[in-house]
Order: sequence, then structure tokens, then C-alpha cells
Amino acid sequence: MGRRDDLDRLYDLLDRLDDRVGGAKTLDDCTGYMDWPERGLYVFFADGETRDGTDQPRVTRVGTHAVSSGSGTSLWNRLRAHRGANSGTYGGGGNHRGSVFRKRVGEALLARDDLEADYPEWGVGSSADKDVRLDEHDHEVRVSECIRDLPFLWIDVDDEPGPDSERAYLESNLIALVSNYETEPIDPRAGDWLGRHCPSEPIRSSGLWNVNHVDEAYDSNFLTLLETRIDETEPVD
Repeated sequence: MGRRDDLDRLYDLLDRLDDRVGGAKTLDDCTGYMDWPERGLYVFFADGETRDGTDQPRVTRVGTHAVSSGSGTSLWNRLRAHRGANSGTYGGGGNHRGSVFRKRVGEALLARDDLEADYPEWGVGSSADKDVRLDEHDHEVRVSECIRDLPFLWIDVDDEPGPDSERAYLESNLIALVSNYETEPIDPRAGDWLGRHCPSEPIRSSGLWNVNHVDEAYDSNFLTLLETRIDETEPVD
């Protein structure tokens, strides 16, 4: 079997997951009070963009959490970092220094709209003081508007944190399979995809809001393990 066949199998599994959990959710509709699995993967889809010749929504980002030994980050912690703050000083925005997804989307928006000079410290450092964050707040709101309405699915994989975890294995192979980086494009991105403006060449070329693993070969055996974990995933309410 080739990559196209493996992609077809992957998307069929994601359709199966969608049916199993009662449909994809958006971050705008999610809270920490829902019964999220402690650990897992997430797959975001492009809003209104489908695979070639199908009505299946196209994968746009894959991620997990707690792949460092001893990490205590939960699945919801990671999703909440991507969503940003609902209220308070930074309500409607977020902290891109705590979410690479937010950082990359923000970079692409700055480049597309020629706003880099207005936010010279965007992406600088792992933290920022209150004044900098307030200066960046309106752009953080723009980022939230791009991310919060993207449909996503989750997969329950409750293994121990570490670089050799099942989650790390599934994440890296899923990204490598979907990525169009330095290979024949399958399901290429729409011409107006925001990621085409991102300064990161791996993002522009892969068609994913991912940098790690986009240039790697994948092990097709991961699909069998993914199927098993999908069949163990439950809806969240």
C-alpha cells in the first residue's frame, strides 16, 4: 500500500472517531468541566476545507502533550492554551508564548497583513511582562478568532509521559503521513490557506500547522494502533 491508501485509511478512521464521539467540537464550545481524558492526541481540521474529491475535512494540525518524562500537562491543559482566555485581563485573547499553535498562526497573520512592525516582540522569549502582553492583546484576539472555530477531534491515549510514549509515536507518524513536505502533494491546501504566509518554511510546504515530524518517514503500522485507541475513545460532556 502507498501513501494515498494510508491517507484514505487514516481519514476513514477519523470519520469513525467522529461518529463514535458524536461529532467534532470547537474550542469555543469547550470547558475544563467536560470529562476530557487525562492524556491523548488532538487533530484539528481546516474550517470549510476538504480533501480532494471527498467531503472529509482536511487535517490542519496534530498535537499531543506530556512527551517529556515527568510532565504533568493534561490534554485539556494543552487545548486550553490553544484556546486562550475566556475572561479576565486577557479575555478573548491568550498567550502565544504558551502555545506554539497560537504563535505560528499569529506570525502568519502578521505577515499577511503587514503588521510585523506593530508587534516587534511577538514570539520573543518564553514569557513577557504585563505591558507587553497588553500591547499584544488585540493580535492575540485575532489569533483566537482563527483557532477557536476550527473543528477538532481527540483520541484517548492514557500512557505515561515520555518521548517513547504511544502518544509521541502516534503524533509523529500521523504528522509524517499527512505532511506534504518535500513529497508529492496529496490533498494540497487551498490557495488562500493562512499558513502560506507563515515565516516557517516547513509549515508552508507541509500544509500543516506543525514543524516537528513533517520531514520524517512514517511507519504505516501506526494506523493499527490508532484504530485500537479510537475504539477506546469516549464522548466528552
